[in-house]
Amino acid sequence: MISSELVDLSRLQFALTSMYHFLFVPLTLGLSFLLVIMESCYVVTGRQVYKDMTRFWGKLFGINFALGVATGITMEFQFGTNWAYYSHYVGDIFGAPLAIEGLMAFFLESTFIGLFFFGWNRLSKGGHLAATFLMALGSNLSALWILIANAWMQYPIGSEFNFETMRMEMTNFWEIVSSPWAQAKFMHTINAGYMTGAMFVVALSAWYLLKGRDIEFAKRSLRIGAIFGFIASILTMHMGDESAYLVTQNQPSKVAAMEAMWETHEAPAPLALVALPNEEARKNDFEISVPWLFGLMGTRSLSEEIPGINDLVAKAETRIKNGVAAVTTLESLRKDPTNQTLRDQFNALKDDLGYGLLLKKYNADVAKATPEQIREAAMNTVPSVAPMFWSFRVMVGCGIGALTIFLLGAYFAMKGTLVAKKTYLKLAVLALPLPWIACEVGWFVAEYGRQPWTIYEVLPVDLSVSTLSAGDVLGSIIGFVVLYSALLVVEMYLMIRYAKLGPSSLGTGRYHFERQA
Repeated sequence: MISSELVDLSRLQFALTSMYHFLFVPLTLGLSFLLVIMESCYVVTGRQVYKDMTRFWGKLFGINFALGVATGITMEFQFGTNWAYYSHYVGDIFGAPLAIEGLMAFFLESTFIGLFFFGWNRLSKGGHLAATFLMALGSNLSALWILIANAWMQYPIGSEFNFETMRMEMTNFWEIVSSPWAQAKFMHTINAGYMTGAMFVVALSAWYLLKGRDIEFAKRSLRIGAIFGFIASILTMHMGDESAYLVTQNQPSKVAAMEAMWETHEAPAPLALVALPNEEARKNDFEISVPWLFGLMGTRSLSEEIPGINDLVAKAETRIKNGVAAVTTLESLRKDPTNQTLRDQFNALKDDLGYGLLLKKYNADVAKATPEQIREAAMNTVPSVAPMFWSFRVMVGCGIGALTIFLLGAYFAMKGTLVAKKTYLKLAVLALPLPWIACEVGWFVAEYGRQPWTIYEVLPVDLSVSTLSAGDVLGSIIGFVVLYSALLVVEMYLMIRYAKLGPSSLGTGRYHFERQA
């Protein structure tokens, strides 16, 4: 059996590298289209300040983009180094979107980012704007294909298990691409990125206004950032609601943990605003809830029940027992592949094959699994409740906070009273981390909530890892921590340096520090 220490370290390494990488991705997504808007204003009005805005925020975009690329490449290598069986088992499907991302999106983005920085004096206004747009489009297409791959892990359609190759194989590429999970994940994630870029512009612009520097530059930047961020916030929340609906329909154990719902309520179920989950007693020690709200949001009906954790565990036990039969039938079929009776038996049971594989963690021969092992495997099909419950609420709270900042910023900008609203400007500066926190805990909810599966209901995490030693993985984790810490120091130094300089870093002679000199 695979060492649990190896599995935990492999999971930790991927969590560290992916969540670190996602510090840079949302800002890249958000700033890319803000640059398009700012440069469009320059092309339409001819005002120099909009060109300066595009160049300055583009400088910060470029620093962030470089770190995003550097940290993203290592993640893809980990599929081969740390998750070799996963790559073998589902590579036929998972590898296709990643290959398209590299060929279509990354090359597009990388090509036009060069034209963005070095083409100001070589391209016409319209030509440079087109390059900026294609750079932003490449960033978003890159996110699209990666999120299609991730959505398939959450909701594996358009594929079939082949008992002869012992792999999942693609049956319908378009079904994978057009999956409702892929659409909801893409729209929710990119709009969260737009919020992040907008908050970055709003917070820094508010800081310049508090310092009394580059007032017209900062006011215009904050107005564009706040309006863009407000629209993105509305879309993010709408697609978040759509994502929650899909989770309720397709991943009931995840949503039950998110809502700390232990028992199945009569429809429509209440929504717990605050709760203290007690996992030993399998109940909430304290709870404040709103009647009906969870049922209405999760099912969009008054009559559909949402199963609680205890009922889901009981259902998982049944599926694991069916899964044991699926595994044993598969073993027989592998020995006698022409036996049509065995084929028919396996086809009737194969939807529960993944549940049978869950027992490999406890017993190499699943047919000899004890009732206690089956019970334990069933219990582990539901992720830990407290981390899921509170992470989800932190994400929502940060989103509401960011929406408020954008709404007030847009209102004050339209009224022309931004400079006088000192309290708002201070809050806007303090709100800078909110979208990053929301993005990080949002990914935690999505990925931790899928446990114990790498591919939901298909491949358990414990079977996905490579045959490495725990020491090998630990050594690479230490290496990543040292390297990424050094990169973060460089990133923060450059970002803070140029952010403090503001548009004076452009060397035009029109801004604060240059005028002082």
